[in-house]
Amino acid sequence: MNGIIKQIEKGKPIFEKISRNIYLGAIRDGFLSAMPVILFASLFILVAAVPEVFGFAWPEHVSNWLWKVYNYSMGVVGLIVSATTARCLSESVNRRMPEGKVINSTSAMLASIVGFLLLSVTPIDGGFSTDYLGSKGLLAAFVSSFITVNVYKFCVLKNITIKMPKEVPGTISQTFKDIFPFAFSVLAMVIIDLIVRNMLDVSFAEALTTLLSPLFTAADGYLGICIIWGM
Repeated sequence: MNGIIKQIEKGKPIFEKISRNIYLGAIRDGFLSAMPVILFASLFILVAAVPEVFGFAWPEHVSNWLWKVYNYSMGVVGLIVSATTARCLSESVNRRMPEGKVINSTSAMLASIVGFLLLSVTPIDGGFSTDYLGSKGLLAAFVSSFITVNVYKFCVLKNITIKMPKEVPGTISQTFKDIFPFAFSVLAMVIIDLIVRNMLDVSFAEALTTLLSPLFTAADGYLGICIIWGM
């Protein structure tokens, strides 16, 4: 036991550096922000699935309702995390920005959501596929949020914006300031989507999940360590 403790103590500086990484921190905080949704959805899947183990079956309309709640919460957790991660990352970046330069975290959240949909959704007859809106789309959610915040950062630092007269109310002025970073971040996702679909004929989220699926188990453990040490 003492040997294990010593090994952990030796690795502590590395874990501390990891915990200070703003991207890993954004993933951690984005997950924590979405945790109420995850816990809420977990209750419904327990109620829906566990009784079947003991041979009890809910009436069809009750079972459908339970699974509906689960699918409309956990089933879109990728979409939710794309927003929360973008917000957390933009707040971390803002603390390092020069004075007077601030990323609008709300606008970055919206752009990340749109970007995530572009990277994850496949059109089908009568709507679009929701296969990668949930946990299978988390990697695409991180990509969308990271690209979005960095595009916003670049635009803010380079003052790429639409300037409005001082007489214009702040809220309206901020809306115009966000047009270019929003458009550029979404355009970046459009380009990624076009390249992946033309090359592989699948969504970016599906391609990413397929390519990196062997690393998921290791990544889950790595993320757990980051969360523990970050907290």
